[in-house]
Amino acid sequence: MAKVKVALVGAGSMAENHARIYSELQRAGQVEFTGIFDANTETAKKIAARHNAKIFNSIAEAAAASDALNIVTPTTTHFEIARQLLVQGKHVLVEKPMTDSSEQAAELCELAQQKNLVLQVGHVERFNPVFNFLQTVATEPKFIECHRLSPFPARSTDIGVVLDLMIHDLDVILAFVKSPVTSVDGVGIPVLSRSEDIANVRLRFANGCVANLTASRVSPERMRKIRVFSGPTNPCYISLDYRVQEGFIYRVARDGEEESSLLKKVLAAKLGIGKDSAIVSEFAGKKIVREPVPIAKDEPLKLELQHFVECVHAQQTPVVSGESAKRALDLAFEITRQIQQIK
Repeated sequence: MAKVKVALVGAGSMAENHARIYSELQRAGQVEFTGIFDANTETAKKIAARHNAKIFNSIAEAAAASDALNIVTPTTTHFEIARQLLVQGKHVLVEKPMTDSSEQAAELCELAQQKNLVLQVGHVERFNPVFNFLQTVATEPKFIECHRLSPFPARSTDIGVVLDLMIHDLDVILAFVKSPVTSVDGVGIPVLSRSEDIANVRLRFANGCVANLTASRVSPERMRKIRVFSGPTNPCYISLDYRVQEGFIYRVARDGEEESSLLKKVLAAKLGIGKDSAIVSEFAGKKIVREPVPIAKDEPLKLELQHFVECVHAQQTPVVSGESAKRALDLAFEITRQIQQIK
């Protein structure tokens, strides 16, 4: 069967990784990486040279040589480029945030549906093995806490931290909780840019779940963590780190699970010795087990791009469809609206 032909539109810092992965997929025989276009020819040349890729002189030229195109450009350009490609009958993967407005997002979704085209949005955390594990274990989420922190970026300063960083967690939580949002309470402040650089929101869902999300791009450290309390059928607490794809689950001990020795607890807590094994402790009159989660690590971006290619090949709806991404985008717009009202 013919390989899907994919081109990259954009040659910024994020596009470098996309180009690397498409080159790897091409060497593995999974795709035909047709080339790169960027308005900055010199930048495109550098990335193309590193990955032995062709340079296109225009988006139209890239589209003519491809079945599908991956848009990795500034947010303000997403709508026009994606619309142009969909009109031409091309499948599209566009980076998040999808567009500048809900109306634009709705138009892209409708256009893709009319033409029976794949429209996928780059919410990469949905392909993180951490999220896959979380869905299988925390089946009744009651309280969720997310922290997504980073130093001030050299890119994406045309949007605030809600659309830049928090939108990843909004997308994950909407897919995870599977219940309508009933209330939104967002706050945020600008620190180094004109839009919010730190933001927090509390979401309440119709099924009673509450989620508290914090995002900052003026932090001295990088953090991408999610913590979930799930119950009551199978009560547990899960703490996961998206970056290192590791974490722990805390649960009530089963019959026969005896409390760990003090030495084992001290070695695990202070020296990290035996931290990969289960630790049973007495807590509030119950035995609680802390055990590392069994996550098979992989590169989320690679999984995301592979999924896009597979969906194009099989004419399937992607996990992060345009409609799915629009729900997260609408919620992000509501949070930024609340933040702007505070000023």
